[in-house]
Amino acid sequence: MLYFLFALFPIVWMVLVSLKSTDELFTTQFIFTPTLDNYQAILFGDARASAGVIARQEFPRNFMNSFIVSSGAVIVSLLVGVPAAYALARYNFKGKENLAFTFLSFRFAPELVVIIPLSLLYRQLGLYDSYFGIIWVYQLVTLPLLIWVLRSYFEDISPDIEQAAMIDGYPWHRIFMQILLPLVRPGLAAAALLAFVFAWNNFIFPLVLGASNVQTVTVSALGYISSAQAFFNRMAAAAVISSLPQMLLALSIQRYLIRGLSFGAVKG
Repeated sequence: MLYFLFALFPIVWMVLVSLKSTDELFTTQFIFTPTLDNYQAILFGDARASAGVIARQEFPRNFMNSFIVSSGAVIVSLLVGVPAAYALARYNFKGKENLAFTFLSFRFAPELVVIIPLSLLYRQLGLYDSYFGIIWVYQLVTLPLLIWVLRSYFEDISPDIEQAAMIDGYPWHRIFMQILLPLVRPGLAAAALLAFVFAWNNFIFPLVLGASNVQTVTVSALGYISSAQAFFNRMAAAAVISSLPQMLLALSIQRYLIRGLSFGAVKG
């Protein structure tokens, strides 16, 4: 319980900072007069803004940009990663482990290593500052995670189940869709949630490969730091709102998430 409170404290402090006025921002008092002006400012603009103060942030639009590119990245990863994970789990072919390790190595390499050549390619191909471009580059983050997580789930399913279904006359696509996918649903939910979180929290790719058209909430948070003052209270309010989709998604699939994270933990 003590460790839980210790781990939860940064989140509580972020919420408290988001409710502080600018005058009380740099105080460490827990007792203060809360205000919702920060949330109003980032969602609807600050009508009392003056020179040197950020009058309006395109936070709602950036929020939708993050949701579109993160959801799109997860959908593409599912369409590609689920069959790839099944193939790596079921079929033996030359170079299988090397191919699987190549997918995993995309997560090893720092994003700064590939960002410069990607930036040049994106500008030449017309993918810079586009939804398709950000969704495509997010596959470096989401696809390896999905493949490696789901591969272990497919390996835990006995091939006898598929063979029994084939004997009963089921074609392969029906076996995959109606038998295998329901069995790996907990792992599918856990892997999709983790992929969504990694895509939503990514900073480097949208910072370099995106601009005003596809600016995400992680990048737009920098707009609350000006030459005159750093509006940490508005950054905290933006962070609180930005964390809501991940928490709501985790709560909505909590039943599958718990089974997915614990599936295969005990064998014997």
